[in-house]
Formats: sequence, structure tokens, C-alpha cells
Amino acid sequence: MEFRTAPRSLTPVTRLLRLCLHALLVGLLALAAARALAGAGSGAGTGAEARAVAAAAVLTAAVYAAGVRSPAVHRSARAAGLWLAVLGLSWAGLLVLSPDGVWLAFPLYFLQLHLLPLRWALPAVAVTACAAIGGFLAHSGTVNPGAFLGPLLGAAVAVATVLGYQALYRESERRRELIEELIATRAELAAAERHAGTLAERERLAREIHDTLAQGLSSIQLLLRAAERALAEAGDGAGAFVGGADAGAGEAGVIVGEAGPVGSGPIGPGAEVGSGVPVVGTAAGAFGAGQVVASGGVVGAGAAVGAGESDAAAREAAAGYIGQARQAAQDNLAEARRFVRALSPPDLAHGSLAAALERLCATAVGPRVRFSPSGTPAELPTPYEVALLRIAQSALANVVRHAAAERAEITLTFMDSSVTLDVVDDGRGFDPASAPAGEGGFGLPAMRARAESLGGTFTVESAPGQGTALAVTLPLPVEDA
Repeated sequence: MEFRTAPRSLTPVTRLLRLCLHALLVGLLALAAARALAGAGSGAGTGAEARAVAAAAVLTAAVYAAGVRSPAVHRSARAAGLWLAVLGLSWAGLLVLSPDGVWLAFPLYFLQLHLLPLRWALPAVAVTACAAIGGFLAHSGTVNPGAFLGPLLGAAVAVATVLGYQALYRESERRRELIEELIATRAELAAAERHAGTLAERERLAREIHDTLAQGLSSIQLLLRAAERALAEAGDGAGAFVGGADAGAGEAGVIVGEAGPVGSGPIGPGAEVGSGVPVVGTAAGAFGAGQVVASGGVVGAGAAVGAGESDAAAREAAAGYIGQARQAAQDNLAEARRFVRALSPPDLAHGSLAAALERLCATAVGPRVRFSPSGTPAELPTPYEVALLRIAQSALANVVRHAAAERAEITLTFMDSSVTLDVVDDGRGFDPASAPAGEGGFGLPAMRARAESLGGTFTVESAPGQGTALAVTLPLPVEDA
């Protein structure tokens, strides 16, 4: 059987009600004992009866105090029922001895309704009310409406009060749980939005890198491999050409002779070589006696020219590949710098946010724009500076394109716990409820999204013919102690 426990945390009102209940019960017991002792002293009763009433009152108070201080009574319905039964018996003894014990029925009603489940509490209240009525009738000796109305009205008031309090408490608990669920849901939603934004930004960067940097690096790798092959061919080209260009000159294979200088002597018996011709022949003298290889060194000269041209062409191709790779590296470096500029505006790279806003106002085309800083400047995180600068650029672009204003002012205000950007113009104004989203990311929804993504607020005040005032407030990040 589930035990009806007290609220998880006692409020000041609950503590006060408990103290009042304790004081009421102890006061009624003290009153009963005092009246009995006073009656014995004035001759209205015997001393033994007075002492019996006082002892019954003390016993009832002791049983009550033991139950209040017992943790088992507040945790177990069985322990609470046992304690209330013992308390009821001690109260019944007091009720038999003194008519003043009738008044203790009222605090007993609250105890029974508070500690017992409702299906047990209501019968216990009914039994207590009947005992009070019986005790009053026994001591008074007469039957009158007051003997019934007092205990019954007290029981009705106690039941109504406790049931009303429990209904309010359940409603309060439901609201508390709903608020906790809403807070948890809002935190989960914010985390999901941040996660979605992170994934979207990663996807964008991944797409950009894949289409630019990754493709460029792959091209550089291919060009360098081609250049490496061309250089290798240039290194091996001369020997390969000489070894294979005249492979059919003799049956036994072409070799380079060892006769020494060009035209210095015969290769074989009666062999003659033309002047200026490299010493070329076969090991077995395949040319034959008296045979002239060439006149003027035609074969040797051709081989030398072919080898030189092949070497030069290969080196030229390798140089071309390296030049293309260098250009690709420069292009990819420019892309990488563009990514960095996209994440951090160039205007912020040359100074503070205030300086960037001042340059923005100075270079504005159209209305006269003035920048006014206020407060003690504080160092802001990069996302804050980027958001405020982008919002100022968007707002000023709207002023130039749509407001037809003569003057505009941008104010950057630093406060203790927040930073505020205000953009005000004297232009034609508009109805914010029917404003278009804008183009190129300069619309009001985009500005609002930037502000709210950092936990800030975005407000626009405008009316046709009355100018426009835009305000963005971002909470300053709390510094760790």
C-alpha cells in the first residue's frame, strides 16, 4: 500500500502549518491538564482525577512527539496507522477522564488525512468524530445539537481543507513537471539547432574543400608525377637511343669500338672509317675488309642529335608540369585564404569591432551615417563581433536601398552584462509585420537568426513615414572564476 508522503521540499507556508498543528495539539493538552488541576485546587474535583487527567495529557503528548520524530511514520503507511492507533487510544483515555479532550479531535482529523491514504483517512475521521460526540454526551449528560455539530463541522472543515490543499499541490506538481519538461525540451531543441548548424557548416566547408582544395591537390599530385617521369626519361634517353638506334647495323649487335680517337685506325682487316665518324663496328668485323661505313660521320652524327633532342624535350615537358603544379598551388592557397576571410571578415582583421563599424559608416554611400560608441568597451568573442558587424552591414544596406533616409546613426553600447547595437534612420519607414525577407541574406529574418543564435534579442520599431529603429542585444559571456 502506497503511503501518502509529504511534499518533497517543505515551503515556508507548509512549515508554518505544521508548527501551527503542533502548537494546537500541545496547547489543547496543556489546557486540559491545567483545567483539571485548577478544578481540583478550587474543590471542583478530586486530586486523583486531576492527576489522572494530567498523566493522560502527558502520555498523549509523549506519543505524539514520538511519532513526529520517527522517520518510519513518514515513510510507511503501516507505521503511520499504528502510531495513529496508539495516539487515538491515549486520546480516548483522556476523553474518558475529561470533557476537554473533545477539542483534540480537530488536530487528529488533520493528522489522519495527512498521513493515511484517503480510503483509510475518511473512516478514521468518522470514528474520531463519533468518539468525540460520545465523549461530549457522556460528560454533559444531555443531548443537544451542539454535541453533534461541533465534531461534525470540524471533521467537514478538516476534510475540505486537506482535500483542497492536496488538489492545489497536485496542480502545482503538474505545473512544475510541465515547466521542467519545457526547459528540458528547449535545451534539447537548442542543442539540436546548434548541432544542425554545425552539420550544415561542416557540409558547406566539405563541399567547398572537395570542389576546390581537394581537386587542386589531386592535380598537383598528378602534375608532379608526370614531371618525375619526364625527368627519369630525360636521364635515360641518350644511352637508350644509342644502344637501340642502329640495332640492325650488324649481325652480332652494335658495339662501341675501342679504337680510340675518331678516324685513328682500322677496325678490322682493311676496314676504313670516314673522317670524324665515331668508332663503331662489330666484334667479328661484319662490315668486311675495305668497307666504308659512312662518309662524313652520318650515322654517328644522327645518333648524337637524336639523343640531344629527346633529352631537351623531356626536360621542357617536366618544367611545364612543375609550372602548372606551382600555379595550382597558388590557386589553392588563394581558396584557403578565401575560406578564412569568410569565417572572419577582413574588416575585423584590421582592428576592433568599433573601428570596423566606424569605417563602415565612413564609407557608406547615400545618407549621412554617424557612429557613436557608448560605455566601456569589452573584448567580445569572434562570433559576437562577426554577428554584430554583419547585422550592421545588412541594416545599413537596407537604409541605403529602401529607406530614402537623409541621416542614420549606428550606436554600439557596452553594458555590464550585455552589448547592444542600435541602427536608427529618419527614412520612410515600413510595417515590420509585412516586411519582405530581403535578398542576399540581408533580410530581417536573417538578422534575427544571427542574434538569436547567440542567445540575444532582435527588435524592430518602425511605421510608415516615421523612420526605423533596429536594436540587437547580446548577453556577454560569463567569465569563469
